[in-house]
Amino acid sequence: MLITGATLADGRVRDVRIGDDGRIAAVAEGLGADAGERVIEARGRHLLPGAVDVHVHFREPGGSHKETWSSGSRSAAAGGVTTVVDQPNTSPPTVDGAAFDEKAALAADSLVDYGINGGVTEEWDPESLFDRPLFALGEVFLADSTGDMGIDADLFADALDAAATRDVPVTVHAEDATLFDESALDGDLGGTGTAATADAWSAYRTADAELAAVERALGAAAERDARVHVAHTSTPEAVDAVTDAREDGTDATCEVTPHHLYLSRERARSLGTFGRMNPPLRSEERREALFARLAEGDVDVVATDHAPHTVEEKRAGLVDAPSGVPGVETLYPLLLESARKGELSIERVRDAVAANPAEIFGLDRKGRVAEGRDADLVLVDTADPREIEAAALHSAPAWTPFEGLRGVFPEVTLVRGEVVYERDPATGAASFGEPAGRNVRES
Repeated sequence: MLITGATLADGRVRDVRIGDDGRIAAVAEGLGADAGERVIEARGRHLLPGAVDVHVHFREPGGSHKETWSSGSRSAAAGGVTTVVDQPNTSPPTVDGAAFDEKAALAADSLVDYGINGGVTEEWDPESLFDRPLFALGEVFLADSTGDMGIDADLFADALDAAATRDVPVTVHAEDATLFDESALDGDLGGTGTAATADAWSAYRTADAELAAVERALGAAAERDARVHVAHTSTPEAVDAVTDAREDGTDATCEVTPHHLYLSRERARSLGTFGRMNPPLRSEERREALFARLAEGDVDVVATDHAPHTVEEKRAGLVDAPSGVPGVETLYPLLLESARKGELSIERVRDAVAANPAEIFGLDRKGRVAEGRDADLVLVDTADPREIEAAALHSAPAWTPFEGLRGVFPEVTLVRGEVVYERDPATGAASFGEPAGRNVRES
């Protein structure tokens, strides 16, 4: 395949040739088409590296009524995500080799490349986990009120030690449940769409609870010379803690989510229980400060924490509704719309969703449009935003917290040179390729 006249993230206009091996063979001006090559004319459009979403929950095994590897990866491909990393809190949790193998068999249905994270519980079996092509340890729940997935400080230290000896990062969900404000859940919280429900969950899982756990995780990693990646930081204070630790020599990085960048208590109260997630939405002031950290380069990664639940499940009262929102299909579109409006540079978007996660997690063939890299590519027209509508998305639950916002969606998505998603810009008709995703630790 030859893609001609594409604008790269840095503004250069180049042709990109894809070889038979699924890698980028050349990035140059004036490349002529070879006989039999498919040619995509990309003049006036941007060609970007496929996003590497290091935080998704595709729910299989155990939750296929919420999402499957097939539906989740279709949603990823339609949003320009070409690699996903699935978290371990499935059923059974991915805490030993047998559970890893079960999930890996299901992942054969994926259209996009993937990694599988191992989990840490009282029952985890590190030896059998590390015998597999494991992506990382994570999402490790440190002092979090998530039932049997939560672990204490001693077990967290053991996990850091095990990961450090194998040069594997630990992705940590950092919230200190001892600092949750139980009084915030007093009163009538049964409704699904009231300001009280959104505010109550945010007041319950306090910003102080996140910061305290982040600082403890960073301290433990520094003591053991371990690599730690803090998941879904929801406050500027938590981002600053990671930045400060890194300046002091700790191998630490952090991610933020689109819902913490674009939604807040003030702006999303109408979501009610559909806006319940962990960590929760914060104030508009904190949201703006978090977005500023992204624009300034202090945020390493934007990942979705794509955590779908059915409409019926989310309609339960606040205490009973599950936490989490879908988002893998709207990651690139939301950020590219911010770039279109001048709030972010396209290079900053590229780095946060592709180049940085690939570098942090050692994916040497992902994350950039460069010779020798996998041809994981996304073609977009940044001058053609459209309204985000749940009915037009492909995740199984068929709802989105970003309904009504605008996004710049891909026209074509390729994984290792194969078209996995294509949309006709005139009609909106979409088509998908065949499942051909690979475990990135094996490829």
